[in-house]
Amino acid sequence: MQAVLELARRIEEAPQKAPRELRAFVKANAFPIVEGDTATFFFWDDRPIDAIYLVHWVFGLESRQPFARLGNTNAWYLPIDLPDSARVEYKFELTRRGQRAWIRDPLNPLRAYDPFGSNSVCPMPSYREPAWIEPETGVREGRVELIPVKSKVYGQMREARIYMPAEYKPHKKYPLVICHDGGDYLKYAGIKTVLDNLIHRNEVAPLLVAFTDGVDRNREYGANPKQAEYLVEELLPTVERRFGVARNPAKRGLMGASFGGVSSLFTAWQYPGVFGQLMLQSGSFVFTDVGSHDRGPLFDPVVDFTNTFRGDPGRVAARIYQSCGTFESLIYYNRSLLPLMRKAGLTVRFVESQDGHNWIAWRDRLREGLTWLFPGHLWMTYE
Repeated sequence: MQAVLELARRIEEAPQKAPRELRAFVKANAFPIVEGDTATFFFWDDRPIDAIYLVHWVFGLESRQPFARLGNTNAWYLPIDLPDSARVEYKFELTRRGQRAWIRDPLNPLRAYDPFGSNSVCPMPSYREPAWIEPETGVREGRVELIPVKSKVYGQMREARIYMPAEYKPHKKYPLVICHDGGDYLKYAGIKTVLDNLIHRNEVAPLLVAFTDGVDRNREYGANPKQAEYLVEELLPTVERRFGVARNPAKRGLMGASFGGVSSLFTAWQYPGVFGQLMLQSGSFVFTDVGSHDRGPLFDPVVDFTNTFRGDPGRVAARIYQSCGTFESLIYYNRSLLPLMRKAGLTVRFVESQDGHNWIAWRDRLREGLTWLFPGHLWMTYE
């Protein structure tokens, strides 16, 4: 903020030098400008605009915040206080001649991608991208094989991608994780590279991962008995027939984010004793004590299930790694489940991050979750 105030002072003293001052300011700074706990968002355009707003996904802050104009220039700014290790995805909303448009921050090259496109990213000083998200020297890569799955439940052929570690041998038995939204985990969270690195480091045990994707995703994943039946009675046997899968429930897991987290927990609830490990990331575990949930009809079966689950959480009989971002509206629901699950005797590791409901937040928790659920021999020795 101090940098912008100093710019405003110079322009006020010499208005005729404003274009030169602005060009020099843009050239000299990285944006947003982070000073201590404050991130100052900045926009400058030769064409006049009526207004500009910061659109972000930080629950607890007004999601659409107006910028202030810098004097009589076409430059605009907005300071926001954020936690030191926060990571925020955002866009700008511009209004010109009554027309609104969302754009990425043209002065910020940092991007995060998801199925809907991309956002600009503001990392605060203590946030660091993990080293293990990039291919590491000397790592033997696993491979991914596409297999067909005949589904009577859904009345069609489906597909799954199976990750096999580099050391895979058909005669051996390996732990198995079934991963919801597998295509997105592969594309937006880089999970194959993460698996290659962590298995090579012996931090995660060599394991198989079955990546599955929904067709009518939200309805299938929203506490739907059909999806649980498909996973347990069709996908799991198909994988077992073709690959060396451990039969011990402690070596079988389910994972997913958002509605994928709901489907993972719901499946473990519907079929207790089949999966002994769960990785639930930003699960959409909306519940009600009284009244309605106000989240639309897609959440009706989710709320019904979560309300039921809260009465008997021990039924899932699994170890749980649960993570959620403090900037998500779901944080309240995830926090609220934790004492209930622990009271029921479940072993739960719960982790919060100063991030939102997005693929990078879920990627950044993969090492912690996988090493806790499926530790390799080095992790068991040194952690």
